[in-house]
Amino acid sequence: MQIYRYRFVIVGYEFVNWYRSGFIFFMNFLAHIYLSFGEPEITLGNFIADSIRGNKYKHLPINVQKGILLHRHIDTFTDAHPTVRQSSKRLHKNYSHYSGVIVDIFYDHFLAKNWSSYSTTPLAPYVDNFYDLLEDNYMILPEGVKRMMPYMIADNWILSYASLKGISKVLDGMNRRTKNKSKMNFAILDLEEYYSDFEKEFTEFFEELTIFSRQKFNSLCEK
Repeated sequence: MQIYRYRFVIVGYEFVNWYRSGFIFFMNFLAHIYLSFGEPEITLGNFIADSIRGNKYKHLPINVQKGILLHRHIDTFTDAHPTVRQSSKRLHKNYSHYSGVIVDIFYDHFLAKNWSSYSTTPLAPYVDNFYDLLEDNYMILPEGVKRMMPYMIADNWILSYASLKGISKVLDGMNRRTKNKSKMNFAILDLEEYYSDFEKEFTEFFEELTIFSRQKFNSLCEK
């Protein structure tokens, strides 16, 4: 299935969702995809997990369920990690409870920018393969993901994370979704000012997160 990559007009980042701050934002896509370690159904579950409430995933294939659980382990580890909290604290004065969402975006930027340090597959074909995976499994995706997916693919959100221009566009869209309350569009200035600090924190944290995620992945796959 290749329909979504070509059919839709690019309209911007209006279907960004995830569960923080009373809003639903899908963010840090790339990290969750990468931390599925190449297993397709676990990748799907890891990607859609923020759209799944509670235990409303029992109807899905078992490895998709495991991906959802892996995602939740990753989020718990991330939210409690002192390095992530340090990054978030730098933003808290200006963005309050949105600072954690912004850090997620920043960290995905550094993963995309430094992709060759983490994968032997170049980012562009890696992302294309992921889009193919979504299209091939369209029928089991949650409705929110189905609505978002055409825009994500048309604008190639994940690949765009590698550039500051792409991150700025993401932040602009996030700010619109909060009806300009978050002022997240200005966070690109914080990223530019403290770029080396955020990148150092990401690098240190992501090494630990990868080890943790691999352990959880192995444990889930053994069940």
